[in-house]
Amino acid sequence: MPHLQLTIDVGKRDPAPYEDALIELGAVAVTLEDAADDPVLEPGPGETPLWPTVVVKALFDPDTDPAELARALAAALPDAPSPRFEVLADQAWERVWLQDFRPMRFGRRLWVCPGGLPAGDVDAIRVELDPGLAFGTGTHPTTALCLEWLDGQELAGCAVVDYGCGSGILAVAAAKLGASRVLAVDIDPQALIATRENALRNQVAGALTVTGNPVLAPHSADVLLANILAGPLVELAPRFAEALVPGGRLALSGLLPEQADAVTAAYRPWFHIETTTTRDGWVLLSARRLTN
Repeated sequence: MPHLQLTIDVGKRDPAPYEDALIELGAVAVTLEDAADDPVLEPGPGETPLWPTVVVKALFDPDTDPAELARALAAALPDAPSPRFEVLADQAWERVWLQDFRPMRFGRRLWVCPGGLPAGDVDAIRVELDPGLAFGTGTHPTTALCLEWLDGQELAGCAVVDYGCGSGILAVAAAKLGASRVLAVDIDPQALIATRENALRNQVAGALTVTGNPVLAPHSADVLLANILAGPLVELAPRFAEALVPGGRLALSGLLPEQADAVTAAYRPWFHIETTTTRDGWVLLSARRLTN
């Protein structure tokens, strides 16, 4: 069945009153979208991540009168911006995202593919993943940097930690690349659910331990990845140093170029910083745990 779609650019306003009003007016679905291109990475505990500017979209039955709906919305929210309307043809909505999400290669052999689509290489190591609520499908530069770094590592038999696992894409990729044990850590319950589901989907659940406990056992990891933010990375330097075995490998991402020096300085007492890789204004630091 087609739908009438209403779109409002609410900018920096709180979108909650718009959601409530549209539901009261009979919307069958209300969604929030990024009005610009401002990625939300790791929200703080208990926070609801939103973008700096927001678009609210609502779907109504196709026989809804747009003019009457606009008048009712103006009565409920007198300061609301003027809405736009369009009729959306019926389609398989659960697959619409496939228009923008295709199989992607990272490094030499690692591919991330939405459900049902093959990798572009018969010898590929394939991670099957659909976009979901948790951050991380491989499309953001920080995730891409981490996936390419993983593809370049020898992981057979290694114990790997994915700290701030999001969708679990890095944890699953590590297991697919041969890691014997992967610990996936995140403070977001939705991320833990997504990681478990993606591990099952990729048939690597037996290799993954998924937890919201941020404590890491000493000398428990051969490889550790953290794709979070610069502030937490600086604070976590001693914890990561204790968790990695001597000679263990470390990848840190989620950094802006101007933050790289501060993060590097925080890790130098325990690590040799080997490479700094940049992509689209984001940085990945690769390091190795000192042996003395």
